[in-house]
Amino acid sequence: MPDLSIWDLFARVGLAVLCGGIIGIDRGRKHRPAGFRTYMLVCVGSAITMMLGTYLQCMILEVWLPQGGYSIVNSDVSRFGAQVINGIGFLGAGTIIVTGRQQVKGMTTAAGLWASACMGLCIGAGFYLASVICCVCMIFTVVVFSRLEVFILSRSRNINLYVEFEDLDDLSLIIEKIKGQGTRIFDVEITKARHSETQYPNAIFSLQLPKKKSHTMVLTAIAELEAVRSIEEL
Repeated sequence: MPDLSIWDLFARVGLAVLCGGIIGIDRGRKHRPAGFRTYMLVCVGSAITMMLGTYLQCMILEVWLPQGGYSIVNSDVSRFGAQVINGIGFLGAGTIIVTGRQQVKGMTTAAGLWASACMGLCIGAGFYLASVICCVCMIFTVVVFSRLEVFILSRSRNINLYVEFEDLDDLSLIIEKIKGQGTRIFDVEITKARHSETQYPNAIFSLQLPKKKSHTMVLTAIAELEAVRSIEEL
């Protein structure tokens, strides 16, 4: 390959494997849709794509153009990279789901795949410093910032609760219990039971907690009701 030795190729592909794998390990450990191998393949594929663009540009300017005698050749090494950034969307879309409890999950995984593809393009272009900085920032985001996010949300005054109960007539008891805690109800979304003995009616409550009430205190108070089958903070 013009201007690139075999060791340069191994270095770029190896760094792509390492960086993509490091990010993927964390996502795989958390049982996300895209894990170790997915991130690794995305990063390696992006690096190879960028190297292919560089290779074609070198071949046109240094080999094919002198031999063919063409006077005008339009070559843009960034075209392959642009297609990678656009094309990675189909993988990201496959990791985003909307659960039965109206939760959107997989956004962080999809964003990580996109960032991993961009990181692979940097590696393939030989921009090693930016690639390493990107890898460190991504690790810091998915590991450290996830804990910070949990810490902040655990102290938020606004919460959403998913509650399953035995009968729709029990909904008034649950609402009275919530208001008895000094909690304000913003919205209630009710779903009736399906035609199955294992399905119960459920509701999603949007609440604002008073200052002296923690999330655990409110959840425990509601869970004490006999009609409540399950409760979860969304």
